[in-house]
Amino acid sequence: MDYKKTNASSNTETRDIKKLEEGVGNIYEATVIISKRANQISAEMKDELNTKLEEFASYTDNLEEIFENKEQIEISKFYERLPKPTLIALQEFLEGKIYYRNPVTGSEKVQSAEGSEDNNA
Repeated sequence: MDYKKTNASSNTETRDIKKLEEGVGNIYEATVIISKRANQISAEMKDELNTKLEEFASYTDNLEEIFENKEQIEISKFYERLPKPTLIALQEFLEGKIYYRNPVTGSEKVQSAEGSEDNNA
């Protein structure tokens, strides 16, 4: 996923619980869906960052290279400025971009952008 193009806010905002509940019918289920997606996003971002920083890894003990690597610092600062994974997952949930299923009930749901849901059993 391209996190650079997300329209998620980088600041925490107060959210209406009823809007979160509309898509699933249960605020706790919505919270679990958002948290699981946030964990996925966090893992993807961490892997992407580690891959980019691995290019700059040096296996020699040169102190000048460690403190003077400006490209590595810029990459790290860019990832620090991105919205947190929880905020990205919340925005995806509100926009209806998350597919989820409940293994207990056996139902699959695709949340649409209007907050309604399509059930497939």
